[in-house]
Amino acid sequence: MTERTGTRHVAPPQGDYVPAVVHGGLAFSAGMTPRIGGKLRLQGRVGSEVDVAAARKAAALAASNALLAVADAAGGLDRIARCLRMTVYVACGPDFTEHTAVADGASEPLRAWLGARGTVARTAIGVASLPAGAPVEVDLTASIVTIHW
Repeated sequence: MTERTGTRHVAPPQGDYVPAVVHGGLAFSAGMTPRIGGKLRLQGRVGSEVDVAAARKAAALAASNALLAVADAAGGLDRIARCLRMTVYVACGPDFTEHTAVADGASEPLRAWLGARGTVARTAIGVASLPAGAPVEVDLTASIVTIHW
């Protein structure tokens, strides 16, 4: 636990990268999957092995991980001036068309934690596969409150 992010830890990287980077007043998260304590909570393609309701919950967890990574890199949730953009990747087959319904699950925790500051421009993209067989992956860009001394 860290003081800056509350009761949950930032998801540890699954490779050679950092969870988030702050530069020029912006924070960029790495792609985050639905992990708790580094363990993937759900695997499979949405629309076949994973239903939309489960995928929405997985997207909410992935977005929460992205927000925690950004908040940790920025120095806390209160340092996030506004979430700007989120991309939600959905592992699915070519006939799946409910990307937006899955992505809505990712939008919910941002608004719950940040109110209007958590409402983002968003893209939902269907892909053939994601790391470790995750059903969703989320990345987030936010503007950071700059402190001038």
